[in-house]
Amino acid sequence: MDRSILEIDDLTLELGGRRILDCLSLDLWEGHVHAVVGPNGAGKSTLANTVMGLSGYREYTGTVKFLGNDLYGLSVDQRARLGIGMAWQEPARFRGLGVEDFILSGSEDKSAEKAADCLMKVDLDPEKYLDRAVDGTLSGGERKRIELASILAQAPRLVMMDEPDSGIDVEALKRIFDAISVLRGMGSTVLLITHSMTVLEQADHAFLLCCGSIQDKGGVEKITEFYAGRCIPCDHKNRPEEGC
Repeated sequence: MDRSILEIDDLTLELGGRRILDCLSLDLWEGHVHAVVGPNGAGKSTLANTVMGLSGYREYTGTVKFLGNDLYGLSVDQRARLGIGMAWQEPARFRGLGVEDFILSGSEDKSAEKAADCLMKVDLDPEKYLDRAVDGTLSGGERKRIELASILAQAPRLVMMDEPDSGIDVEALKRIFDAISVLRGMGSTVLLITHSMTVLEQADHAFLLCCGSIQDKGGVEKITEFYAGRCIPCDHKNRPEEGC
């Protein structure tokens, strides 16, 4: 029987006086690849930021539980120690921080061999990248793959990937999809945050997010058909009704 790893119930969050998440509820099954799909402005990134506990996203109503632990009030570091990781839409740049140190920052194994192995899993040559810095000399695709290498080293129980196809070419996206398969093989649960049909196809299950709440859920084929036929042509923005 599948076990829930992330349970969200009636999550409501306001930013700048505007309700972004509106009584949102969902369950993620452990060991599966899930997707939250929806148009721009639907609240997808806000959902991921709230689960990760970023500053400005910690005051909400409702409950967010990870492996039975209530996440309310926990810092990013505390959530990471519980086993939550995130790949950002725009990976950070760290002038002066080496790729090897970055990859191993969340890993128990601090060996160069571990960093090299994780780079190879995202199809980057360790000899060319281990001694480089995580800065603007790397392309967007390279930084995303190095970020994924750091997640592989960390081996979190839950990995959220915010718009993994953003700002990269087709070849880099293929390598990211390969990394998703590696994460699945490691037993990690993956949550893809996307508005891309191509990314959506990588999931086992999908949730349709609009107006800050889940409008539908089910198999990828079902959600893809609805999203392509109804959501993409729609210009509706985030205007949730009051009250759960």
